[in-house]
Amino acid sequence: MDSESRPPAPAEALSAAAAGTPRPSSTRPWPVVAWGFWDWGSAAFNAVATTFVFTVYLTSSSFGDETSTSAALSWALAGAGIVVLVTAPVIGQRSDASAHRKRWLAVNTAVVVGALALMFFVQPDPAYLWFGLGLLAIGTVFFELASVNYNAMLAQVSTSRSVGKVSGFGWGMGYIGGIALLLIVYFGFIQPDVGWFGVTAEDGSAVRVSMLIAALWFALSAIPVFFAVPENAPLVAHRERVGFFGAYGVLFRNIAKLWRESRHTVYFLLSSAVFRDGLTGVFTFGGVLAAGTFGFSPGEVIIFAIAANIVAGVATIGSGSLDDRFGPKLLILVSLVGLIVSGLCVFLFHDGGQTVFWIFGLILCLFVGPAQSASRTFLARLIPPGREGEVFGLYATTGRAAVFLSPTAFGLFVTIGGAQYWGILGLVLVLLVGLALLIPVRSAGRRG
Repeated sequence: MDSESRPPAPAEALSAAAAGTPRPSSTRPWPVVAWGFWDWGSAAFNAVATTFVFTVYLTSSSFGDETSTSAALSWALAGAGIVVLVTAPVIGQRSDASAHRKRWLAVNTAVVVGALALMFFVQPDPAYLWFGLGLLAIGTVFFELASVNYNAMLAQVSTSRSVGKVSGFGWGMGYIGGIALLLIVYFGFIQPDVGWFGVTAEDGSAVRVSMLIAALWFALSAIPVFFAVPENAPLVAHRERVGFFGAYGVLFRNIAKLWRESRHTVYFLLSSAVFRDGLTGVFTFGGVLAAGTFGFSPGEVIIFAIAANIVAGVATIGSGSLDDRFGPKLLILVSLVGLIVSGLCVFLFHDGGQTVFWIFGLILCLFVGPAQSASRTFLARLIPPGREGEVFGLYATTGRAAVFLSPTAFGLFVTIGGAQYWGILGLVLVLLVGLALLIPVRSAGRRG
């Protein structure tokens, strides 16, 4: 085992722990559950806003033709990605240094909740398209920044031996929260002719009121983490205060140091940027494909989303033990292969209609969550204590650096094939490239 992949010696570990917030000696249930409830609430943005409800609403005929609205959606998300690209690692670095991780999690979460609430005012009219896309972009930026601090908290609620289970629990809570919220949205507002509080589909009211419910859902679910998880300790090495732009100089020096000391961590950040963008593409374009290619109605899209979240949630929670036992890299590799095969099956057998999408779409969902969770734990096992925010900021940044890949590949293959379902091959190609880049990366194995 070489120096780039070996676990730290005990003296090194103690020295690193002294520089910042050390891992707890045991995994306590309440902090883990409270931490997981933020993921539970995040379904309000991930499932309702960006995947199955609001983006489907914005790309409907009420806002223009499918091609132009889908292109506008891609541009809005790409712009949000650029903002995250240049800000996430510095935001994470400063939260490590100042011991204000919870404060910034609260601020960023509040902005996302506000963006969700303002989506209520997006009328079904082309004049409101960019207002809706702007809110979606703002929500995306601040959700990513909140996730930097949230992911960094993983080291504060898990031990070296339980990090896989805890991470899988968090992702699973997100999927289960998505199920619960989508059930409320579907049966309360979208499916009935007259929903709760007399809401109907007229003027997009069913979707718009659903966004208010999503905002309330996220706000309430985020509260426990602020009481159950202690604030991080400041990183001693970063106690010297620097300005926002000066922090970039510190960042570049730290990246150079990371390249010298743990080159395979950098390789992993690059490879994960590609395959995580493929995973994001699966979510972003999944609902669009269901409606545009396979003829799902808005209500049927939500029913599929509920089933997909059940499958993904169970698989993700179950995968945590496999992560701790066999290591995250093997789990990611198996998941990516499963995603590629099931995606190809959706493309090849698309003439089978909704049945094909149901079968292979749900098989695909078995692998999405485990790949996401194991990617987070792979990195968590490598990060020196006290630098979680900074490195997870780099994790967010590298992910956003590749944010153009899935939309570009999707659009390119749609253009080549002349039909929307050809975009599936674009997503499969991104996942395949990510898989190829991951294979040579060496893992540190289990720490502790």
